[in-house]
Amino acid sequence: MSKEIDLNRRKALKAGGGIGLLALFGGLSLLRPTDALAEWNKAAFSSKAMDEALTGLGATAPESNATAIQLTVPEIAENGSVVPVTVSSSLANVEQISIFVDKNPNVLAASFTLPQGTEALVTTRVKMGQTANVVAVVKADGKFYRTAKEVKVTAGGCGG
Repeated sequence: MSKEIDLNRRKALKAGGGIGLLALFGGLSLLRPTDALAEWNKAAFSSKAMDEALTGLGATAPESNATAIQLTVPEIAENGSVVPVTVSSSLANVEQISIFVDKNPNVLAASFTLPQGTEALVTTRVKMGQTANVVAVVKADGKFYRTAKEVKVTAGGCGG
């Protein structure tokens, strides 16, 4: 009985501490949800097809460039709900890095806008429902470049 009370007390303290931090940050104007949503590209992220998502980003015909874009993904992903993806580029003046999974319900998995002077490197995890191509699209000096690799998924992570 006392262990149950201790667990409930810990849960209450943890929740109260989190709410207190949110209130503090909100009061100090450190959390502004409009900043995070300001650059969300609804057309690109809700696209069901690769061409549609590329058009949403303004990248109608990205050039293939496997030498200047390094896409690191596993050949086989045992768990499709956590597939690690790293994209880096040696192109000058990289403005944006986007990651697509061509057979996902929504093909655009992530898009990062990089401030000028930032190293062109992003690492994230994506969900994959099945074996598919992971495509990295890099925008540099106003032009788009792409490279792709297939990832074989043994246990899916996306619902349709």
